Amino acid sequence: MLTAADQGWLSDPVESGSAAGFGVYLHVPFCAHRCGYCDFATSDRHAGLIPRYVTALRTDIQRTVAGGPAAATGWPQVTSIFVGGGTPTLLDAGDLAGIVALVGSSLPLADDAEITVECNPESLRPGLFEALVDAGVNRISLGVQSFAGHVLSFLERQHTPDKPAETVAAARQAGIAQVSLDLIFGTPGETATDWHEALVRALELQPDHLSAYALTVHDNTRLGRQVAAGERPAPDDDVQRDRWDTAREVLGAAGFDHYEVSNWARTPSRRSRHNVLYWRHGDYLGLGVGAHGHLRGRRWWRTRSIEGYVDAVEAGRSLIAGSEQVTIDEQAEERLLLGLRLREGLHPRDVPPLTDEVVQDAADAGLLQLSCGRFQTTEQGWFLLDETVNRLT
Repeated sequence: MLTAADQGWLSDPVESGSAAGFGVYLHVPFCAHRCGYCDFATSDRHAGLIPRYVTALRTDIQRTVAGGPAAATGWPQVTSIFVGGGTPTLLDAGDLAGIVALVGSSLPLADDAEITVECNPESLRPGLFEALVDAGVNRISLGVQSFAGHVLSFLERQHTPDKPAETVAAARQAGIAQVSLDLIFGTPGETATDWHEALVRALELQPDHLSAYALTVHDNTRLGRQVAAGERPAPDDDVQRDRWDTAREVLGAAGFDHYEVSNWARTPSRRSRHNVLYWRHGDYLGLGVGAHGHLRGRRWWRTRSIEGYVDAVEAGRSLIAGSEQVTIDEQAEERLLLGLRLREGLHPRDVPPLTDEVVQDAADAGLLQLSCGRFQTTEQGWFLLDETVNRLT
């Protein structure tokens, strides 16, 4: 068990923890259609709820800033804002822009803060991106997932294969500085050619950033129930590993930096600063239904019920569904598990105490290396991250 004397990596970090910045996450839980694989706090049954939710979220922001866990000592400077969902761009453009602007006016915002809004291609409409730019949004994360019609159909996505190009062009025209594309690989029925073509078509849109995730089946989703009933096939792990290798090859050849297990950036300055904050074990404030927050080892989360969240705000009740004080040992494991997701790994002063024996064991297993004075996974250790961390803790 770690003691107070072992906590320098927490109290005086170089680039992790309190040195990683401070983020704000805003959750918008509405979708035009809830995809079968999604296990987020979202709903496509929202008649009459959206206006109430917008008002509730604005109230949540104001109350939390005034009385939240850092209100007495002062909130840290915000280095990134991320609006996720759901499909935030289902909201009226003025409402969405107003929510972003409210955060910027309520909390100390860094001059160079990264402000990202998630959107789906089918939610494009006139004036959307212009309103976001006016509110300070400088980055979008576009849920493309695939360019193959039959793959989009399996995933229950609502856009056509050509719609992402139109959406990216509109965002660029409006002045959105950075565009990130999200892709999913390993969907049953997807061929190697489909995936290669998806990468090529994504690159043709000249994105600043790409995220590529293996399709995951969660038990509590429609797809999870269909797989359990034998109505749909499960993804193949070996195929997904092949798709990941293809992504590394194609995106690497295009000059993209594979800086995290599932993320590539055109240049280091185009990395997702908000997500790097998470991987650097930083602190963040979560606002909206189901949102999580973390500050100095304390973690809390809001209810996942949209109606429950709105009702609680309107009645002035607490929104917190649960909280916990993360132990030092748990924080040590999190620091390793998150930090080693990044290609450059962890600065030695940001690493919890590791004995020579456990480091050598992970190295002998081909999972860990010390490179340029930093603890890094090998390629095998990157792919087997849980095993790597288990050997170190």
